[in-house]
Amino acid sequence: MSLVTIPWGVLISVSCCLAYAIAAGRFCNQFLETSKAKEKLFIFIYFSGIMAFMAVYEHYKLPYILYGLSEHLFFLGMTALLFLSEMEKKLLTASILIAVRTLVWGFCQSFFSCIVLVILHVVKGEMEPFIGIWEEYVIICLTFATGIWVIGLLSKYLKSVLDGKMKRWYALLTAPLLAIVMIADMSGWGATYGIMVRGRDEWNLYYNQIFSHVGNCVFTALSMFAVGFYVFGMNKIYVEQKKMGQYQSQIAAYKMLEEQYGRMERLRHDMKNHIIGLQGLLADRDMEKMDQYLRQMQKAGDMEPGEEATGNKVVDALLYQNRKQAEKKKILWESHVQIPKSCSIDEMDLCVLFGNLLDNALEACERLPENEKRFINIQGQLVKRCFLLEVKNSSGLPEAVKMGTTRKENPDQHGIGLGNIKDVVRKYGGVMDMEVKKNVFLISILLPLKNAVHDMEQTV
Repeated sequence: MSLVTIPWGVLISVSCCLAYAIAAGRFCNQFLETSKAKEKLFIFIYFSGIMAFMAVYEHYKLPYILYGLSEHLFFLGMTALLFLSEMEKKLLTASILIAVRTLVWGFCQSFFSCIVLVILHVVKGEMEPFIGIWEEYVIICLTFATGIWVIGLLSKYLKSVLDGKMKRWYALLTAPLLAIVMIADMSGWGATYGIMVRGRDEWNLYYNQIFSHVGNCVFTALSMFAVGFYVFGMNKIYVEQKKMGQYQSQIAAYKMLEEQYGRMERLRHDMKNHIIGLQGLLADRDMEKMDQYLRQMQKAGDMEPGEEATGNKVVDALLYQNRKQAEKKKILWESHVQIPKSCSIDEMDLCVLFGNLLDNALEACERLPENEKRFINIQGQLVKRCFLLEVKNSSGLPEAVKMGTTRKENPDQHGIGLGNIKDVVRKYGGVMDMEVKKNVFLISILLPLKNAVHDMEQTV
C-alpha cells in the first residue's frame, strides 16, 4: 500500500517535506545572497516541487533514478535562479545539500530499517518480519529529522568552506560531489528492483534484508566520510596556501620597508656633512646646484624622518608607512610602542603581527565617513615578563558583531589576516582579546617573553 494514498501518510509526507524545504532555504540564505521575500519564494516553490515529484513518481511508477535526477536538477535550478551569489558558489551550495539528502537519507533509512526489523524479530518473535505502514511512518520521520539536524549542524562548520573562494575552486568541489550523488542514486535504483546485496542461499528473508541494509549503511557511511574529507580537506589546503602566500608577500614588503627606512637613517646620519655642503653652495649663490643637491638627498632617503623609534627597525618602518597613509586620509594617529632590546619574538612574526593589525585598523577607519571621528591608537610595552600590544581604532561595527567577520569588498581575504595574527599568538603561548564598545574596536595581545629585559630605553 502506497504511503501517499493514506491520509496519515499524506500528512506526514507534507510535514516532513515542508520542514526540509524550510531547512534548505535557510541553509542557502546563510551562504548565498538573497532577500527574505526570495527565500520564502524559494521555500514555497521547492516544497511544491517536492510534492509534485512525489505524486508523479507514485502515480506513474517512474524509475527511481529518473525521479532522483529530476529532483536534483530542479533544486539546482531553483538555487541558481533565486539567489544572487556567483553561479559556481550557488551550484556548490546546492550540491552539498543534495549530497546530504541523498547520503544521509540513504544511511538513515537503512539504519532505522535494521533497528525495526531486529525489534520485530527479537521482541515480537516474527521469523521473517517485514516493515509495515506504521513502521514506515516512524522511519520516515526519523530520517527527515536526522537529515534536518545534519543540515543545521553543517551550517555551523561550512562558513569557511563557502566564503571567500575563487570561482574555479567552487567548481572543483562541485563535480566530485555530484558524481558521488549519481553513484548513490544508481545504488538506490538497484534497490528498488529487489534486494541489492544478497547473503547465503540458506538465509531467509529476514537475514537478507538485514544484510542488504547493513551493506547500504556501510556504502553511504563511506561516501559521507569521503565527501567530508574531500570538502574540508580541500578547504584546509586552500586556507594554508593563502596564508602562506600572504605571509611571504608580507615578509618581502616589510624587508623592502626596512631597507627604505635604513636609507633614510643613513641620510640623517650624514646630515651634518650635507649641511656643510649646502652652506658652501649657498655662499657661492649657486642655486641650481643647491636644488640638484637637495633632490639627490630626497631621492637617496626616499622617506621623511619619522617619529617612530620602537627599538626595531622593521616595526619602525611599518609604523611610519601606516602613519603616512593615515595622515593622507585624515585619520588621527597616535602610537607609543617600545620593543624590548632582547625581544624573544621573531622579527618576521612581529612583521605579521603589526602589519595585519595596522592594515585592519586603517581599513576600518576608511569605511567611515570623513565627517566622523576617525582615529588609530597603538600602544606596545613590556608588562612584567610579557609584551602587551593594544590597537584601538574607530569602527562602524555594532557591539554585538561576531568577532572575525569581514566587510571587505574582496572576500578572498576573509579571515586570513586575523588567522595570521592568531597563529603568532598561538606560537608564543599568548592570549588575544577583541571587543567593540561605543564604535571603538579594541584588540589586545599579550605575548610571554623569554629573558624579558626590563630596561625599556628607546633606540634613537
